[in-house]
Formats: sequence, structure tokens, C-alpha cells
Amino acid sequence: MTAGETHQAIEAIFRIERARLIARLARIMRNVDRAEELAQDALVVALSEWPKTGVPANPGAWLMTTAKRRAIDAIRRDRILRRKHDEIAQELDSAVDGTAEEVEAAINDELGDELLGLIFTACHPVLSADARAALTLRVIGGLTTDEIARAFLSSEATIAQRIVRAKKTIGKAGLRFEVPRGAELAARLASVLEVIYLIFNEGYAATAGDDLVRPSLCLEAQRLGRMLAGLMPQDAEVQGLLALMEIQASRLPARTGPDGALVTLTEQNRGRWDRLLIRRGLEALARAEALGGDGPYALQAALAACHARAPSAADTDWPRIAALYDRLRAVMPSPVVDLNRAIAHSMAFGPEAGLRLIDEIADVDALRNYAPLPAARGDFLFRAGRLAEARTEFEVAAKLTRNVREAAFLRARADACG
Repeated sequence: MTAGETHQAIEAIFRIERARLIARLARIMRNVDRAEELAQDALVVALSEWPKTGVPANPGAWLMTTAKRRAIDAIRRDRILRRKHDEIAQELDSAVDGTAEEVEAAINDELGDELLGLIFTACHPVLSADARAALTLRVIGGLTTDEIARAFLSSEATIAQRIVRAKKTIGKAGLRFEVPRGAELAARLASVLEVIYLIFNEGYAATAGDDLVRPSLCLEAQRLGRMLAGLMPQDAEVQGLLALMEIQASRLPARTGPDGALVTLTEQNRGRWDRLLIRRGLEALARAEALGGDGPYALQAALAACHARAPSAADTDWPRIAALYDRLRAVMPSPVVDLNRAIAHSMAFGPEAGLRLIDEIADVDALRNYAPLPAARGDFLFRAGRLAEARTEFEVAAKLTRNVREAAFLRARADACG
């Protein structure tokens, strides 16, 4: 293997092992910044040693052992006298001084719990949603601050400050890097799922900028979802979220045309949908349903599955989708769910049915400047033959959206009204 090939191998291995390294080190050091530094130190040593000695048989164990030795050196160098840190140093010494088999066993012991602990800490509700998303992408996903900034159309300085503040907040709150128990687990899990889905949605339907989709964000959210599903295989909502993201992501190749313009779901070329992702999504949905899944993510995955199973738009089972939205509204009441329910009912029972439902939520504050509301109403009016009214609604929606491509699509719909 050439030096260049070795460096590529090291970078690939580090990307795979990084989150697990930081999870174990954060639990030991009680500090995310220190854990990141130690993981990075291990990478630097690997870049120096492996081109000469070759990639070890167990590179993850090698990196962990190296990082732990650095942690011991840091603890000794700083001459920390507090009992807690002395115990940590002793624990590290015993792990490193043992046989290779003992070290590897210590590294792999409760690794799932440690990685879960890091995820639950990065997604703690004490942080704002934006901070949780940025910290999760940085610490768990391994994205640079520049990559996160570009994904969310923000400045690198803003993202860096957001991550720094998040880490300080975690430190001040005295959070333990572990999986919560009992009722707190359910509450915190909801936050974790929310963050992962927030990241996915920003990739699937960008809220601002020139691009309708940012596939890299979707891929990162799917990777996080698969990781979480592997660590919590018996949780129906975790499986439901994974199913939802896999099925939704299957449509990404067909969501935009060659010129980047939006292609609506009913007009998409279903031959371009990723059948592998659909199959993986349906398998995850089956696991969720077998676990009794009837929560928000499992129901949304069931909705997505209705489209995935339909050979064509004309074959879509809209009455079932409308019924699923009725159930979703009961477990996750929100104005956005009400809006999507109105759309489903309009497709199942005609535009007038949709108009009746959408008029019931037209004055809800949360939807006052929400572009999809007038866009949906415009579509109902267009299908009902009320073209002048439809044109007005599409024009309003085009002015409200912050996405350039979506605005162009809405203006084109307005023009189509004559």
C-alpha cells in the first residue's frame, strides 16, 4: 500500500471510528472539547505511524488505546489532585497496562451505551434546536464547522460560536455522558429524534437559498438514524424515523428536474426513485409495526410507504393516506399536520373537501406567513376551476417562501392560471 493509499485508509477509518472514540473519551474526561482533542491526537499519531508500520488489524482499538494514553499524560501533566480525576487516571492506567485482549475488551465494553450517551447529551433539550443540530453534526457526524455552515446557509463563525456555547451549556449543566433512564429516557429520546429529523428535513426541503434539496444533509441524518436504530433496535419510533427518512430519501433523484426546478410528487418519474432505499425503509417500517409502532414517526413512515408502494401517482391510495393523517393528528396535533391532512383529504375526496379543512386553520398564527398554506389553497382552487383566486394564492405563496427555486415554481403555477 502506497503512502497516499495509507493516508486515505486512515482518513476513512477515522471517520468511521471518530464518534465512538469521542463517546468513550467524553465519558472518561467529562468534557467534549477534551475528547475531540484526544481523538484528533490519536489521528495525528496514526498518520505518522501507520505509513511505516501498516494499518493494524484492529484500527479502532489502536486509536482508542493511543487516545487513552494521551489522556493519562494530560491528567498527569496537569497534576489534577481531585479524587475524581485520580480515579480516572487509575482506571486508564489499568486498561492500558493490561494485555492486548484486556484492552480490546475494555474498549468494546458498553460501547453502544457510550455512543448513545454522547448522542443523548448532544441532543439534550437544555440546548436550542439549532445548537443541538450543529453539535450533533459536529461531534457525532464529524462534519467541520465550514461544512455545517454551508449546509445551513450560515457563516462559519456563527456555527462555531453556536457549538462552543452548546458545549459550555452542557458543562455548566453538569450533564453526564450516559443514556438516561425511565421517564427521562422517553423525554430525551423525543429530542434526539427531533434533531435527526430536523437535519434530514433541511436537506430534503431547504428552507432558504438557491437549492431545493441538499442531499448531503439527508445522507448525514440517515447515517445517524441507522446508527441509532442499531443501538436501539427495540424502539418502534426509532425504527419509524429510520423508515421515514429512507423512504423520503428514495425520491431525492426525482424531486428536481435537469434545471434544478421542483418536480411535484404526482409528476415525479417513479423510475428514478431509489428502490434499495424504499426496500430498506419498508423493512424498518415492518420492524416498527411489529413493535406496536403507532407514534408520529411510524405513522409518517406509513404515509410515505403509501406513495412508495404505488406504481404510479394515479394508483396512490389517497383514502388510506387521509385516514392515516386523521390518526397522526390525534397523536401529534399541529397546524402543519392539519395542513397536510387537508391536502390528503382534497386528493381523496375532492378539492372542496380540502378547502373546507384549510379554511378551518387559515387564521392559525403559526401558519400566518407559512408559504405552503397559500400554495395548498391555490392548488385546491386551481383543481376546483377557480383560477383567478388560485392565481392570487400562488402569488402570495411565492412572496412568502425564502427558497429561490420554490418561488420560481409558485410563480409558474400562478402564470398557468391565465
